[in-house]
Amino acid sequence: MAPTQVNTSGYNTPESELESFIEVHPTATRRPYTLTVQSEHTSYTDEHITSKFTNRGANVSVVDGQFLVTPTAQSYEFQTERNVSKTGLLMIGVGGNNGTTLCATILANRHNITWHTKGGIERPNYIGSVLRASTVQIGTDPSTGKEVHVPISDILPMVHPNDLVLGGWDISGVPLDKAMQRAQVLDYDLQRQVAPYMALIGKPLPSIYYPDFIAANQEARADNLIPGDNKQAHLDHIRADIRKFKATNDLDRVVVFWTANTERYSDIIVGVNDTADNLLASIKNSHSEISPSTLFAVAAILEGEPFVNGAPQNTFVPGVIELAEREKSFIGGDDLKSGQTKLKSVLAEFLVNAGIKPLSIASYNHLGNNDGHNLSAERQFKSKEISKSSVVDDMVNANHLLFKRPEIGPKGVPVGKGEHPDHIIVIKYVPAVGDSKRAIDEYYSEIFCGGRSTINIFNECEDSLLATPLILDLTILTELLSRVKYRKGEQTEFAPLYPVLSLLSYMLKAPLVKPGTDVVNSLNRQRNALEAFLKACVGLEGSSDLLLDTRIW
Repeated sequence: MAPTQVNTSGYNTPESELESFIEVHPTATRRPYTLTVQSEHTSYTDEHITSKFTNRGANVSVVDGQFLVTPTAQSYEFQTERNVSKTGLLMIGVGGNNGTTLCATILANRHNITWHTKGGIERPNYIGSVLRASTVQIGTDPSTGKEVHVPISDILPMVHPNDLVLGGWDISGVPLDKAMQRAQVLDYDLQRQVAPYMALIGKPLPSIYYPDFIAANQEARADNLIPGDNKQAHLDHIRADIRKFKATNDLDRVVVFWTANTERYSDIIVGVNDTADNLLASIKNSHSEISPSTLFAVAAILEGEPFVNGAPQNTFVPGVIELAEREKSFIGGDDLKSGQTKLKSVLAEFLVNAGIKPLSIASYNHLGNNDGHNLSAERQFKSKEISKSSVVDDMVNANHLLFKRPEIGPKGVPVGKGEHPDHIIVIKYVPAVGDSKRAIDEYYSEIFCGGRSTINIFNECEDSLLATPLILDLTILTELLSRVKYRKGEQTEFAPLYPVLSLLSYMLKAPLVKPGTDVVNSLNRQRNALEAFLKACVGLEGSSDLLLDTRIW
């Protein structure tokens, strides 16, 4: 993909030549950023929003079976740059279902393209995006007593999806207009109208292909490759692509996003990928256990640009995390949480919080897109199975009344695994259903006095149309978090956030977190954490459902 062609807002083809194919409308008017907090804890300049926030918690110790709780309070200041970065999105796998769907839907929104379906006229939107299509409660109108809700994107200045500059790599050299047709996700009339704009983006940049990491059935697509097998040369090539894309489009920030095929898990090998220095040396030596996604992550980190992994493999081997810490470059992942797993994180929490004990959770799904084709190989399926299987762990571990914890042996080391629901995951490739995935879940639980309850759910979803808004949210949120700095307590200088962006967890199946900290999979807790952080950046407290005014005289 030639970098000079990626910004379709500056395409070279005259509009008069496009009008025979497309009904062109002006880009939708931007809503101005309008939220202002009037508080001694919040201040505004032309450059920054600065807020003071107190993080309240509690320390707990157990003495002779008694819980001793000590409330804690830690003061923070947050400083957010008000000027939104001119942002590019470089996708690995841009020619796949997710990549082409995202490009096409952004172009449809940017040019306000409407299209005909058998149900009538459809208009472009960003439904499915948490940041663009959901709201947050910010307070109460004193004149009416009613709660006031605003779009989440109004809390802090954020990139508008229409303004993203699009590009990326793919092992398939099919131009994006043809790749969109191959994906068979969008309605024909929308494809017809958006195709000339997709053609202006052109052919994806050549990518890297290491056959050992993805299914053999993908080999036929691999016709657009960076030559050779020298992994250091591949790393240098990708870094140069990022720099050229950024310079050509005059960008402030580039988010590099893996939306390509699921890879097999990489083996963690001492001396190979366990530290940053070992990882860089292994790339220089073209070690066989360095995966394509890890190579792209390293390239982004070394260029100082954020990298997000939207697939389930262990891209972030220990050496990558250490490198991100050293370079103070942002990373996030893993695996987009769009349908079946998102529902599971809600329903499992509902059962456990209701005092009901899930005994087994059996999940089956089949799909017919290229993702399903790749996952039909055992090692790639194993990566997906791992990311899906841990989604209920924190909820189970939080309730020792229902699930016995492992015995604690000498020196505090757990003995055994403790109780856990049987958790089975099956994925099958069925070409006929295309991008329309079918999922069946059975929750078999123990209830009062030895009784049993079974909940069965059948879910049919258009896979890429659920996943694409998550890519937008992750990209927009990543750019925002790169503009947020903090200082804690008596610190005098503001510092960037920790490189592992765990605030992205709401959109991810297997959230990457700071080493040594617990993973939170509960969807409600993830959403609350995101809301509370965004509010803290403007000096507001997190939402309270106490509704104290309605409880007292």
